[in-house]
Amino acid sequence: MSGAQRAAEVELGYTQAELDRMSKEDLLLLYKSTGCQELKWPLVLRYVGLVKSIALQVRGVYSGFAQVDDIINEGVLALVGSVDKFDPDKGIKFETFVSKRIRGAVIDLARRQDWVPRSVRRKAREIEQAGAELYAELGRYPTDEEIAGRLGVSPEQYQEDLANSSLCNILSLDAVFEDRDQGGVDVVDSASVSRPEDSLLRQELLDTLAEGITSLRENEQLVVSLYYKKNLSMKEIAQVMEVSEPRISQIHSRAIQKLKLYMKRYMNGER
Repeated sequence: MSGAQRAAEVELGYTQAELDRMSKEDLLLLYKSTGCQELKWPLVLRYVGLVKSIALQVRGVYSGFAQVDDIINEGVLALVGSVDKFDPDKGIKFETFVSKRIRGAVIDLARRQDWVPRSVRRKAREIEQAGAELYAELGRYPTDEEIAGRLGVSPEQYQEDLANSSLCNILSLDAVFEDRDQGGVDVVDSASVSRPEDSLLRQELLDTLAEGITSLRENEQLVVSLYYKKNLSMKEIAQVMEVSEPRISQIHSRAIQKLKLYMKRYMNGER
């Protein structure tokens, strides 16, 4: 037994065997209630599997500039910080809290690397602008064929460009919230909300986002749910839905574009 383990036993009144038998949830609550630093690393190790799962799930964000092991290291650093920042009294699961932070760390790294080709960024902007213009004209979400026609490209080329813009849409959906969040309110991370008005704002935004999701097509809702709630990778979703991985990227991009447009209309006071 190490000196740290003996110190933990003395400070907490638990034997090492009892600590080993605790669930990770109970160990987390024990750490939060006691602040015993000797529990921190064993606790982090219990959640490394979650870090690996998220790293694989968001592989498309970083595959151009980093390896899985590098991203896992970034995720573990985010995990270590999350253990101390998590507040069990806020009523959310630690997995939900830390998953958002780990995914955010990966996306921040992708933004800093700025590796997405300019041509992909340009096409993503063109697709988004065409969709917004057609929505304003038609009063409904335009079809893929209508957007392709507005862009002057074939439906096949549009689908290819849509799949390639998947990463841009992941990053820019966060930007929708950042545009609203100039006052410093984190609308996704409920553990950071302290003032009642901030909590109400966050809930209103989340309710609006939920409404936006229900407006999506059934296959779009499923992809969003499997990707963001179940933490499945695009490849895994393709296997579940029995379609190709590029097709999942297309469905995902289309869903995120719709959600961005829905949220922007809300933030501009149009609904």
